[in-house]
Amino acid sequence: MPRRAEITPRAVEPDPLYNSVLVTQLVNRVMTQGKKSVAEKIVYDALEQVGSKSGKPPVEVLEQAVKTVTPVLEVRSRRVGGANYQVPVEVPQRRARTLAVRWIVEFARDRREKRMDEKYRMAQANKAFAHYRW
Repeated sequence: MPRRAEITPRAVEPDPLYNSVLVTQLVNRVMTQGKKSVAEKIVYDALEQVGSKSGKPPVEVLEQAVKTVTPVLEVRSRRVGGANYQVPVEVPQRRARTLAVRWIVEFARDRREKRMDEKYRMAQANKAFAHYRW
């Protein structure tokens, strides 16, 4: 962090399809190695599937998911008198939204489905084979 000047965060442009800043943040988080068109295809396909499965507008479902996982508190380490304490601190709104989007993408990547845009749904059909998990 700089000592003198304040950091001015860049304004994020809304995406062209849904006109949502949250979708742009999600695309930027999914993007690897600067391949934005690939990330857009992944996110748009996933949102399309969510919209068709739920029957609701996809952006509303995404906003609800982000609101659900957004943290209110986090613990910060504070050193007091030679001991470290985990002190609960309120999370600023910008950091909370960033953490929520990061967690959604991270846990979607960790799922075991074939493609990224299919990883949001549960594998109900394969419950019988759950004991083969490794």
